[in-house]
Amino acid sequence: MAVRIGTFNIENLLTRFDFTGFRNQLRGDRVLRLYAIGNEAAYQRMEEARMISLTDDTRQLTALAIAEADADIICLQEVESLEALNAFEFGYLYRMMGEGYRQKYLIEGNDSRGIDVAVMMRETTRDGEPIEFVGIRTHATTTFQEFGLFDPSLADTEKPDDKIFRRDCLEIDVRIGGRPLTIYALHLKSMNSPRDGLDGRVATMPLRTAEARAVRHIIEARFGGEHAAAKNFVICGDMNDYQEKLVISGSKREGFTFTPMRGEQSALDVFSADGFAENAVARRPENDRWTLFHARGLIERHLCQLDYIWLSRGLAAANPKAVPDIIRNGQPYRTPFPPGQDVERFPRIGWDRPKASDHCPVVIELEIP
Repeated sequence: MAVRIGTFNIENLLTRFDFTGFRNQLRGDRVLRLYAIGNEAAYQRMEEARMISLTDDTRQLTALAIAEADADIICLQEVESLEALNAFEFGYLYRMMGEGYRQKYLIEGNDSRGIDVAVMMRETTRDGEPIEFVGIRTHATTTFQEFGLFDPSLADTEKPDDKIFRRDCLEIDVRIGGRPLTIYALHLKSMNSPRDGLDGRVATMPLRTAEARAVRHIIEARFGGEHAAAKNFVICGDMNDYQEKLVISGSKREGFTFTPMRGEQSALDVFSADGFAENAVARRPENDRWTLFHARGLIERHLCQLDYIWLSRGLAAANPKAVPDIIRNGQPYRTPFPPGQDVERFPRIGWDRPKASDHCPVVIELEIP
């Protein structure tokens, strides 16, 4: 019996407007800077109109990407609330897919912007096997001290009794045709932009590493230490870190080159260490694993994998030939594709917006032993 499991950061599925750009130009959208806006009330009207127009295009493209992934269970990141998710599923996904994701789960986490992780599930797989929800558990309130994970590398920004997860580790138990599967839905600490000479990724690495260690602790505590890797679990989500990247040089006129780089320290080493879990996307060719294009002008450009489906050792062994799909049709035209990977973009995709998301959905079909 096969089940398709996916993950997708759908980028700011919100139900509120942000008007702070009137007083802080760094928060304002670039298009509004083209206009002379006399007062805050006028600014709010224009911002509402801009967001409504852009959001309709964006969410059509987001829905197209999810429809293309065709997952039975999909983990989502950056969802404000179940109300927002229900409105999106009914108003956009339903029009493209018909009856689909009737089961939706979200528990409010710790993010200061109010974006959470969520999971949507069909009632049955494509083969007609029932997808039975068994239970859900949040770990949003877990502290460093509880798990013994506080160390000196965290001391500049954290305290022992602070919460570990910047969002949550959402633990969901299901049965696929009667067989158990546990899903850990994540959105790890983001990589900050470089500031004051500090590399943002390096500066935030201790917290992401602590989050990853906490996830592994949760799994091993539940399933029994070294025996945990043999159980049926997947770790899905936006990990905000990578173990390799494709460094981009050149230009559209001259031609781009894509140079693989490996060996940097990563918070995700916690999962791959001693074969605890397998990054399923690593089964794809080395230059075809990316899910996001990162650029700071021409100073720094690379493609990397931020979106992961980690398979337990048991699931990986039971599915030796399963290779994930990465849905890139919703990427904006500014994203350079390595040779042979270009795809037909969804209708109305722009240079940098509208787009389905800055991330790509990842989906894999698995047999549950």
